[in-house]
Amino acid sequence: MKTDTHLLIVEDEAPLRDATAERLMEHGYQVVAVGSGEEALERLSDFAFDVVLTDLRLPGIDGREVLGAALERYPEIVGIVMTGFGTVKDAVEAIKRGAAEFITKPFQFDQLLHVLASALEQRRLRSENAYLRSQLEERYRFEGLVGRSPQMRKLFDVLETVANSTSTVLINGETGTGKELAARAIHHNSRRRAHRFVALNCSAVPETLLEAELFGHVRGAYTGAIANRAGRFEVADRGTLFLDEVGTMDVALQAKLLRVLQERELERIGDTRTIKIDVRVIAATNADLPQLVKNGLFREDLYYRLNVIPVLLPPLRERREDIPLLVRHFVSRLSQQQTPAREITVTQEAMRRMMGYPWPGNIRQLENAIERALALGGDRTQIDVADLPPELQDPADVDQPAVAILPDGGLDLPTYIANIERDLIAQALDDTGGNKQRAAKLLGLKRTTLVEKVRRLQPSR
Repeated sequence: MKTDTHLLIVEDEAPLRDATAERLMEHGYQVVAVGSGEEALERLSDFAFDVVLTDLRLPGIDGREVLGAALERYPEIVGIVMTGFGTVKDAVEAIKRGAAEFITKPFQFDQLLHVLASALEQRRLRSENAYLRSQLEERYRFEGLVGRSPQMRKLFDVLETVANSTSTVLINGETGTGKELAARAIHHNSRRRAHRFVALNCSAVPETLLEAELFGHVRGAYTGAIANRAGRFEVADRGTLFLDEVGTMDVALQAKLLRVLQERELERIGDTRTIKIDVRVIAATNADLPQLVKNGLFREDLYYRLNVIPVLLPPLRERREDIPLLVRHFVSRLSQQQTPAREITVTQEAMRRMMGYPWPGNIRQLENAIERALALGGDRTQIDVADLPPELQDPADVDQPAVAILPDGGLDLPTYIANIERDLIAQALDDTGGNKQRAAKLLGLKRTTLVEKVRRLQPSR
């Protein structure tokens, strides 16, 4: 009997772990079994399991921490704890931390099946009113940006530090990664926050009009200039000017922009009067500006003038552990805009599809997918796979955990595993140019461990 229930077992006793995993797979569960809390947290950062079955007493990170991390990331996950000590205190503590059930070792397998079925049924029936709020705590947000991944925590620190500076900032990132949100975060945490934040998408304005948009014009400067008009630089005086897609700007206009950045003064088109300005410029691009410089399409001196403080926004596919948080953020915000406003939850299968998809359009595409799901959901209070865009409904477009198939004639397991290990090590060394320190980091190993594995896996001569 095959099911779509994905279960994570965390147990340091290998015989019990392997036997339990094997029996559960025989009953149709999709099982991943690990031997430590550290490994469990790694698995939880990449995949939305339905159930985590964890021993309470583990070396290093214990079962309580695993349970807490699992519930914090996935409020719908079912937590079941195993304890070999059978104390009421342990069980009560686990329940207080959000466990649905506990089971005392040694246990009968039928007892475990009953506990699993009961806990899954409870999840299906229980109310999720507190579910959205638990994911939206302020410590995972920074002026509209949402994330808890190492990349985003580092970005929040950078933005907070940059905000206190007056230097020009260049934000790099793919389309849809939130470059304007990052620019607004810098402005709203700076000393200029009492003044205007002015945004201009350089690619959205025709080249013939972009100069006037930036610097303004006087009456009669050109056909259609029927009155004096201040440009974006003047409007943003004492505040912040955000120039999005700056890489699309014409080379001739780049020279004029460079002069304004250097001299802190400008002249409106058709005017000889010099206007002093005090503006902080934040530029953004999804283009490879160094390559444009090499191709003669972007001025090198302007590039260095803009790139005083570089900020890089990671694409969503590189911080998949943030997807559950972003999903809940969009669901909460968008569902409150509906009439009537209502609490909406997301099935774990739908969450798995979203975590496995590469999101070429990044956060903007994810937000659009959630808006679509809410619109198609009608009066339902739960988003499921059928509500997602077509590209997420086809499993072929979504990364799924690799599943090894046992050949009919069996296999030599030690050799099979050694070959996989050898291939992964070779890939890591190839990707890092043979740098063992970086390769070890990619593989989650110590350098000395990697060196020993390389020596052991080398074919004998």
